[in-house]
Amino acid sequence: MTPMSAPTPSSSTPLSVVILGCGRVGSTLARQLSREGHSVTIVDMTSDAFRRLGTKFKGQRVIGTGLDQDTLRKARIDQADVFVAVTQGDNTNIMASQVARQVFSVPRVIARIYDPIRAQAYREMGITTLCTTTLAAGIIRAEALGTPDSGPVMQVVEAADRAYLEMAG
Repeated sequence: MTPMSAPTPSSSTPLSVVILGCGRVGSTLARQLSREGHSVTIVDMTSDAFRRLGTKFKGQRVIGTGLDQDTLRKARIDQADVFVAVTQGDNTNIMASQVARQVFSVPRVIARIYDPIRAQAYREMGITTLCTTTLAAGIIRAEALGTPDSGPVMQVVEAADRAYLEMAG
């Protein structure tokens, strides 16, 4: 569910994006968005995580926790159009998303959540949640059973994999 107040950006409108978590998902997203011309700041607790970004990443790197408002201010969250929380912890992602939404009024807030029950609860609060647990299970189930929707779903999965591999070079 996307909040009504969140802008719907066109692909030609550069966005300011703050990403919390520089693991595989966060670094991949940061590189993709940066290559597309968006202003990207990525936050992680360790500087070593930033190695995933490679040498061509043009965005900003901020060391710190996404629960610290001073760290988020360094990441220019007050100017962000989008905040994405993709750390390994549901609690961190949920709390940081709430701070982004309630304290800094970021228009679009997206959190990866592993727990389906929590994902639904925060979705109802206006935070876009992506529950990778249910997504993966649903995709695998559809493919295993050969359901009619497995074809288009697998096309999307394969297209995403191709895009990643092209970007990785």
